Amino acid sequence: METARDVLTALARRYAFGDLEALIADGTLVPDGRARAVAPLCAFGQRVLDLDAEDFGMPEAAGEVPRDLLDRARASRMPQAPKERPRGALASLRPAYALLLEVIAIRWHRRDMAALVAAVHIASEYLPLLAWEPVLGHAGDPALIGASVNGEGSRFGVPIEPGSPRACDHTRPERSACERTLRVAKEPPPGWRAYLDRQHSQVASALGDCAARCRTPCTVMTRLDDLVRADLTERCKLAAEFTDGALVKLRHAAPVGHGFGVPSPGEVETAWARARKSLSHQPLGKAALEGADDDGYPLPGLPGLFSAIASVPIVPDTLLHDVTRRITTTLG
Repeated sequence: METARDVLTALARRYAFGDLEALIADGTLVPDGRARAVAPLCAFGQRVLDLDAEDFGMPEAAGEVPRDLLDRARASRMPQAPKERPRGALASLRPAYALLLEVIAIRWHRRDMAALVAAVHIASEYLPLLAWEPVLGHAGDPALIGASVNGEGSRFGVPIEPGSPRACDHTRPERSACERTLRVAKEPPPGWRAYLDRQHSQVASALGDCAARCRTPCTVMTRLDDLVRADLTERCKLAAEFTDGALVKLRHAAPVGHGFGVPSPGEVETAWARARKSLSHQPLGKAALEGADDDGYPLPGLPGLFSAIASVPIVPDTLLHDVTRRITTTLG
């Protein structure tokens, strides 16, 4: 017969942090001391699994979370004020993509396909910034980006004069976001947070277009060394192919808005197979996905693809696995 501890341990190993926290809340299944230690771990684990990045690394109302876990989450946190330190995902997106890979794998094993597709969609939105990071030296931090995109001959964030020829391929929302990113670091926290919520992903898209799709490059690109520029263009084209591919399009497949159509695991596998075939038409994509079926990842080749776009190895994080291990150890 299964004991209460067996059930709680099984929930922890399925990353069912919310259910686990609810079961231990009244203190009848585990001693109060252990419940007080496990509850904040559950709250923290659920926040990370939900990709609630604005609150990563913040204290939990349920109690104290070990500092080492908080610090690891902070590496993927979006700063909520212009001068907040550390800069988290604005300094580097690599920890965030490692965490996304872990979350996607967990959602696959839990058969949470809606959440999996949502995580893939988030990954697709910021891939251009992951590609630009080696060139910028940061992940599109508004406080620093001006040095790389301003100057004579740049059309980054410059309004189009009525009646003048259109020389920039950015859409109106992208131009607006680019203009905002150059000044938002001087705004108060509410304006900063509104920018992150609504426009930061547009800046990522705009930079991706600069490298991969622009027909009349301005000094945002022409100032770069030829080899750097060619490498960046190749990686941004791969990012654009992923974003336009079948897997990401599952997020938009519902006939009546997001959330009304949940793909099956088989549909996700089929969409990823189609996306892989398309990505492999590019030399960088073909190299990144070579041997993918042996990498052990639920969506074979996805870690290799992110690594190729980032130009550095990115492997799935173990943050949530380590939270589960802490919980099962504490349960005794």
